[in-house]
Amino acid sequence: MPLARSAAFLVLLLVAVVLQVSFFGYFAWDGVVPNLVLLVVVAAGLTRGPEVAALIGFAGGLAVDLVPPADHVAGRWALALVLVGYLAGRVRQDSGRSSLVALGTVAACSFVGTSVFALSGMLLHDPSIPVTEALRVIPAALLYDLLMAPFVLPPLLRLFRRLRPAQVAY
Repeated sequence: MPLARSAAFLVLLLVAVVLQVSFFGYFAWDGVVPNLVLLVVVAAGLTRGPEVAALIGFAGGLAVDLVPPADHVAGRWALALVLVGYLAGRVRQDSGRSSLVALGTVAACSFVGTSVFALSGMLLHDPSIPVTEALRVIPAALLYDLLMAPFVLPPLLRLFRRLRPAQVAY
């Protein structure tokens, strides 16, 4: 990936992390905020494929893991968003430009990402994530991500399509 595209992806991830932690923190419902980083990773997966989206997911997840007010073991969001990036990238081959497929991908990825995060917390004996809490947080996170997707996903998809490398004819 050329340096300019990598820098654009990094800036986009940083903006998403800052907005998610600062601005959308005021709209938290039961500790759940819209996961903008997840939406960036899904957009990358739908336009660039599983390899690029997994790398972006790892970088974004690690940023979310390390930025305050993170109160969990670092690496949990990185793992969840790598899986989300791979899953969204695999959908890319069948999606075309369908809005319903994009929303379905956001729903599936939100469910998988939040579930992996919650389950990894249970496996690591995180005291802040009992099973009942996880069962309540997952639907709320899914709903928040689906509500944000129509506003965030279309501009991200356009941006990622513009950042696509030029195709070389053989």
